[in-house]
Amino acid sequence: PASPPAVLFFRYRAECILEFMATLQGMSGVDLRALVAEAAVRLPLWVGKIYQFDAKTLGIRLNGEDRAKYQLLVETGRRAHFTAEFPVPPKNPPSFAMLLRKHLEGGKVLGIRQFGIERTVCIDVGKRDTTYRLIFELFDEGNAVLCDEGYTIVKPLWHHRFKTREVVPGAVYTFDGTDCSTLSPDGFGAMLAGSDRDIVRTLAVGCMLGGAYAEEVCRMADVDKSAAAADVDAAAIRASFDRLMADVAGSREPVITGSGCWPVVLGGEVVRERFATFSEALDAFYPKTAGEKEKAAAEKPRLSQDEVIRRRQAEAIKGFEKKIETNGRVVEVLYENYAPVAGIIATLDAASKNRSWQEIEQILKGNRENAAAKMIRAVHPAEAAVEVDLAGERVKVYVHETIEQNIGRYYDQIKKFKKKKAGALAAMERTVPEKPRRKQNLALQKKRWYHRFRWFTTTDGVLVIGGRDASQNEDLVKKYMEGKDLFVHADVHGGSVVIVKGTTVHLDEVAQFAASYSNAWKAGHFTADVYAARPDQVSKTPESGEYVARGAFIVRGERQYFRNVPLGVAIGLAMEPEVAVIGGPSGAVAARTGVRVELRPGQFEPNDTARKVVRALREKLPEDEWKGLKNALNTEAVAAFVPPGGSDIAEP
Repeated sequence: PASPPAVLFFRYRAECILEFMATLQGMSGVDLRALVAEAAVRLPLWVGKIYQFDAKTLGIRLNGEDRAKYQLLVETGRRAHFTAEFPVPPKNPPSFAMLLRKHLEGGKVLGIRQFGIERTVCIDVGKRDTTYRLIFELFDEGNAVLCDEGYTIVKPLWHHRFKTREVVPGAVYTFDGTDCSTLSPDGFGAMLAGSDRDIVRTLAVGCMLGGAYAEEVCRMADVDKSAAAADVDAAAIRASFDRLMADVAGSREPVITGSGCWPVVLGGEVVRERFATFSEALDAFYPKTAGEKEKAAAEKPRLSQDEVIRRRQAEAIKGFEKKIETNGRVVEVLYENYAPVAGIIATLDAASKNRSWQEIEQILKGNRENAAAKMIRAVHPAEAAVEVDLAGERVKVYVHETIEQNIGRYYDQIKKFKKKKAGALAAMERTVPEKPRRKQNLALQKKRWYHRFRWFTTTDGVLVIGGRDASQNEDLVKKYMEGKDLFVHADVHGGSVVIVKGTTVHLDEVAQFAASYSNAWKAGHFTADVYAARPDQVSKTPESGEYVARGAFIVRGERQYFRNVPLGVAIGLAMEPEVAVIGGPSGAVAARTGVRVELRPGQFEPNDTARKVVRALREKLPEDEWKGLKNALNTEAVAAFVPPGGSDIAEP
């Protein structure tokens, strides 16, 4: 992959780097190389939803081939790995997460790579005609940086200005990807020869391996780790170094030991647990945060609106009392220092008539030996005032007013805040009766197989289903009609095939259902004839020379007729045993709902009718109750029961 244009990037490399590995403090560059190799084999990937869980932790849902789903968790400054479960995201996504969603969601991951062996990983995402670079820094305080294709920063998680680089919008993201594996054999040997340290420290610091991996290279090369770097066999060290990097990238054996989490088993480490992938090991190694957040949220008491108001009033009263006390103290010190303050006022008032305040300020600064000048701590030319230090209390004094007028100013402030305090106390004494909060443990209706059809349940509990179109009519007869069912249809051209799944004494409800969901409603009729037949009377086989259209059937033999069936549909809100919008004949719906609306053939289109029904049902419910039912009572749920054609809401 192309490198960014600049390569100036400061890295702090102290001796503590000797302990780099996947510890609770964070991952090393070698660990990150293993993670990047693991992620690369999962390509191609596509970016799904992006989350920000706290100030430093982000998550990306990635979609792979064959419906594979992956969750990449990045805690900047610490770790990056795939996880089985994300922490609980905040209800309102932070602005940085929304920015990443806007630019990256739906984009294709073109590559996942590491800068050298630094603790920095870059995800290249192609979206439309643009390529974005999402860079995660796992070193120091950490950062997440969104760049364009040329590495110009679009937005970082945190803005930083360092001596050698800037991480701010519009700047070019710069880095130096240190990696000893890119050195030629001669260059590697020269690096060792030029070191004045022992071999283990040279590898740990110079090659960014950290102490444990540097010791492993020495062990694999059969070289004493305390030997001077300039004296060892450079070829043997390089071969061991390359073999370790190859194992980390391609032959991982992820484990957790007493000292940390490792992508490969190092000599001398006692293995506690083995894992199939390095991400699984890291996921198990690092403590979860979701449970802690949920626990903290559960422990935080939920206050009523009245309690919130009272707390704010109490805080305001404390603020007023503090200001009353402060102004009272100012009045006291003014009286205690009456003579010197009066002298300062008289002197500065006279001086301001002949000199500018800038000149006065310069004179005061150059005359610090004078006791009065020494008392003046600040000058406010715009207000013709100075701040005077009176026994440790800084008091603003207006020089064109007498000392009594200045004291009067502070008395006015005391009166003002006393009045505000009295008002807040009076407000607190007024008790506002709080509306009883209903705790609703509502079980929303689960999706069932017949919900894709028209359906209702008769008053005596029998399921009735009908087709929404010709295709569903075919399915009902071919797949769902059984020997003991009843076939029902309006005696008009075009309408739902209705199947009664059992025996009911409320065939009048079934007939009304079939009549209402037929073309009789579309035509504006208020009654229709309906017939019923046994399943064995229904056939798709036409007589010779005839044709049966899709969704239509031939019914042979004697039928049971229901004449002049009134058209009408009720839509209501059922609360038991599950919360759901239901619809169908008025009698069946009335038996299961507390609030409902009756429809008759009319003038309003189905979508308009659905919106009107939602409004009408909400008006029949208390506000606090319907607000808790938004997931159940909505236009989409209601529209499923509105008949085809125009409708009107019948007056009660």
